[in-house]
Amino acid sequence: MVLTTPTPVRAPLTGWLGVVSVTIALFSIVTTEILPIGLLTSIGADFTVSDGMAGLMMTMPGLVAAVAAPLATSAAGRVDRRNMLCLFIFLLVLADALVAAAPAYWVVLVSRVLVGVTIGGFWSIAAGLAERLVSPGAVGRANAVIFSAVPLGSVLGVPAGTLLGEIAGWRTTFVVTGVLTGVVLGMLMAFLPPLPPHSVTRIAVLRRLLRVGNVRFALLTTFLVVLAHFSTYTYVTPFLEQVTRVGAGTITLLLLIYGGAGLFGNFLGGAAIARRPRGTLGCAAAMIACATLLLPVLGRWEAGALVVLVMWGIGYGAVPVSTQAWFAKSAPDAPEAASVLFTASFQATFALGALAGGVVVDHGSPGSVMLLGGLVATTVIATVATHAVRGRTWPDAEALPHG
Repeated sequence: MVLTTPTPVRAPLTGWLGVVSVTIALFSIVTTEILPIGLLTSIGADFTVSDGMAGLMMTMPGLVAAVAAPLATSAAGRVDRRNMLCLFIFLLVLADALVAAAPAYWVVLVSRVLVGVTIGGFWSIAAGLAERLVSPGAVGRANAVIFSAVPLGSVLGVPAGTLLGEIAGWRTTFVVTGVLTGVVLGMLMAFLPPLPPHSVTRIAVLRRLLRVGNVRFALLTTFLVVLAHFSTYTYVTPFLEQVTRVGAGTITLLLLIYGGAGLFGNFLGGAAIARRPRGTLGCAAAMIACATLLLPVLGRWEAGALVVLVMWGIGYGAVPVSTQAWFAKSAPDAPEAASVLFTASFQATFALGALAGGVVVDHGSPGSVMLLGGLVATTVIATVATHAVRGRTWPDAEALPHG
């Protein structure tokens, strides 16, 4: 169902202020979502739960987000998307406040449900927002800026949160994150223009989208590469503690370097995806596969762990912008629906990966989960190669089927 509401012409400065506001909002979301990676052992120790059980803090938001993505956008109907974005960020403020004051672990998990709703709803709208904020010629750059929030959450959010948690306690970290999110809410209200929906994303539209071959390819590759990454990266802190045997300060530094490499990979992938869509995705998966397979070997030493984490960061940094590009180009006539599928598939696999990794860690070791993730990542390379052999073209050659 397509609406006829035109997109207003945006002044360059005003549009970029909107892009920056959305980017900082996503930075807050990503930081809140993955912050438990750096604080996993601290939070688990306070509530006397195992590393695998503490990993539910990563699993819960992903599961909820996968459901919230299609339901929130479908239920929103004709509601202005600016109002929806502000509502989701307000929920994130509540989530941060709740976890900071949590008297028991189950309260922490409830707060993570709110985080999941925010992730599913906000990402589904924001992932395809660049074209509504800037001129057509600037959409590629705006998308790279928006998706830089993912590695920035690693390069700034998680290391800073981990360091603050070591100094002042993990609860203080969530208090500070909540204050930042409140500031972000004010920025969205000040800088985002009205965003009436161009189309109403019904469940039937999503079903039709699943009939597009390149959408199915995007779903499969996203599932495999995100599963490989989050089944391993969720437990990188226990690995560095138990295998590399480094302290909290060194772990913070390594995560900081990893995030910096991810930021580089994000812009590298954003620049390369339009020219070499399959090659970009395949190279990103290959780097993740090499990193996770080599970490149990080279990660016994600090220098080896550093090299592997740089490779891993560059590879994963290119994943979000690359996979989102495949979804967007596969359904140019239904951008919000494509964003919904991207968000739902990404977050569902995020949760599955963290859960699967937790099971392996509790019954094996951090090293064994790295090997498993590396094997999964290699299947992405095979999937991309098969797609190339079949002679598939760049995704926008396929039209969305009707009926």
